[in-house]
Amino acid sequence: MDDNTKLKAYWKTNLRYLLILLLIWFTVSYGFGILLVDELNTIRLGGFKLGFWFAQQGAIFTFVILIFVYVRLMNKLDKKYNVDERPSKDNK
Repeated sequence: MDDNTKLKAYWKTNLRYLLILLLIWFTVSYGFGILLVDELNTIRLGGFKLGFWFAQQGAIFTFVILIFVYVRLMNKLDKKYNVDERPSKDNK
């Protein structure tokens, strides 16, 4: 595989990860916190209505978790395509 093909495959995978993670974030923050709030408010979580919880806390928790998931996915992807940012032992 030449470098150009490798780079295109790397960015295609990176953009797919971004799209999936942004879709999850959008669904949780906008879908659960705004669009489905009335349906979710029929369920209680820790004494609070679930729709309220997603609007106030759930979207933030989900976003933080997605950041860690993205970092892990990108570290694996960088190693797969040999583009990780850590200097190699030869370059010390």
